[in-house]
Amino acid sequence: KIDISPRSGFDCIISGHTHRPHLSKEDDIMYLNPGSAGPRRFNLPVSVAKLHIDREIVNAELIEL
Repeated sequence: KIDISPRSGFDCIISGHTHRPHLSKEDDIMYLNPGSAGPRRFNLPVSVAKLHIDREIVNAELIEL
């Protein structure tokens, strides 16, 4: 997890590389790792994420393929 101050102005931090899907919210900042839509690796699910942005509201969902 990246340690970001809630005062930073970020609503969502999107990261990757681990192939491990993750979605959480702490201090009004959403942390999203969509996982991997490629071939299955390390017994992790094959997944993508959908980011919903409506003006100033940000939501996300993880979708297992």
